[in-house]
Amino acid sequence: MSAIPADLAPDASPWRSALPMAVGLVAAILWLYRDTGLAMVDVWLRSDTFAHGILVVPISLWLIWRQRARLAALTPRPQPWVLAALAALAALWLAADLVVVNAPAQFALVGMLILAVPAVLGWQVTRAILFPLLFLLFAVPFGEFMVPPMMEWTADFVVAALQRTGVPVFREGLHFVIPSGNWSVIDECSGVRYLMASFMVGSLFAYLNYRSYWRRAVFMGVSLLMPILANWLRAYIIVMLGHLSGNKIAAGVDHILYGWVFFGAVIFLMFMVGMRWAQPDEPAEAPVARVSDGSARPTTAAWATLAAALVVAAAPHAVVRGMEASDAAAAEVRLVPPPALGAWQMLPGPEAERIGWTPNFLNPSAQWQQAYAGPAGTVGVYVAYYRAQGAERKLISSLNRLLSINERVWRERDAGDVQLIAADGTVTLQQTRIEGPAAAGGVRRPDLQVWHGYWVDGRIHVDERQAKLAGALSRVQGRGDDGALVALYADAGSPERSRELLQAFAREHWAALVESLARTRDAR
Repeated sequence: MSAIPADLAPDASPWRSALPMAVGLVAAILWLYRDTGLAMVDVWLRSDTFAHGILVVPISLWLIWRQRARLAALTPRPQPWVLAALAALAALWLAADLVVVNAPAQFALVGMLILAVPAVLGWQVTRAILFPLLFLLFAVPFGEFMVPPMMEWTADFVVAALQRTGVPVFREGLHFVIPSGNWSVIDECSGVRYLMASFMVGSLFAYLNYRSYWRRAVFMGVSLLMPILANWLRAYIIVMLGHLSGNKIAAGVDHILYGWVFFGAVIFLMFMVGMRWAQPDEPAEAPVARVSDGSARPTTAAWATLAAALVVAAAPHAVVRGMEASDAAAAEVRLVPPPALGAWQMLPGPEAERIGWTPNFLNPSAQWQQAYAGPAGTVGVYVAYYRAQGAERKLISSLNRLLSINERVWRERDAGDVQLIAADGTVTLQQTRIEGPAAAGGVRRPDLQVWHGYWVDGRIHVDERQAKLAGALSRVQGRGDDGALVALYADAGSPERSRELLQAFAREHWAALVESLARTRDAR
């Protein structure tokens, strides 16, 4: 008996023309947006949190293949109205590209791939494989913004559980001390990787084992809640194992292994419980023989829909190509710190080694960090300059912070806005207090006052969203995408004296610093 469904065998099957058209449209979208797709693949390969993305496409194709008999009985019919939704996603991709935000651009790409199916094959076909298509959304590396709050939640639970079990604990941010040693909640402890993996496999389990939409929704909800609770319990157990064993077990890298073993056991238990309410598959329907009516040839409407879809998908790239010429002029950035600013003289030697801290801004086009000694004291200046921004180099990023998310030595304290009084007016910056490591022998620990803002298109922004929009507008108007972080910092013995010192420095030299950035941009 042939394994090919009967309706796909006759030469007159509409699938003989519709399927190549759909595959061609998907291939064209992947080619046009290859940079976005390759950025997703790069995250899968280098990030443990999103490594599950490698499996998404094969699983989706397998789920579609399981429906081949059902698909063979359907007649593909293009749906031109889908082009409006396709255009909206293309516009979303363009907007995300302009503001250099990865996740929306990647969701837009996956959404266009999904919409290629109803555009060329029609709604009936799409409904038959709707879950496999939507499953592709799991390929997008999404959720890094959840790492900081989930780290906080994990620390809250562990500290509360330790106190309830009689273990004295002193907490300082994401770090806490118990009698047997020091512990820190780092990004691997946030539970985001467990959450993403659990939701993906939980959704797949629900689709394969339940026919009721209500049961599927409940199980998917459980697969979201369970890894959060399990991660809290996992972190507490790890700390208690280390505490009770004198840090002989569950200390160092092996606690990561214990965590995955625990998570695997919880997932297995979740599946075992879920199988109690599993429903049998729907009986397979026998394919209905189709009478040949010459529908194997693509209609004019099909060709028109395909052509329009290609135009819509390609349109954003015409805009991007026009701006890339301006951005490309930008490859090299020469950013040189001034040896003196009025009466303020540059201190010799690397500033990062002097204070032991530098802002955690990744892969800038150019950067410098120097300290200037003046009549009122010493002020440090840090500039990270970005040009030709993309997935790997961008000013505004969840990873770009004053302190790394896994920083274990320095501590970030108070944060808020501050009014910097410069010679040319008042500027709003963000003020953050950063406390350094405790020193032995009664030596005072560093206590920095840091004022920083984002310089974009000649203006200073504190709000990251405003900075993103300003950068996008600058690109559209042909002024490039140059931007920079500018940070001033001082440690004058007390927060009040440090703020006075920063004001004294900024009053004389803030305008000169900003003007040097404008000259760097104009020298492209």
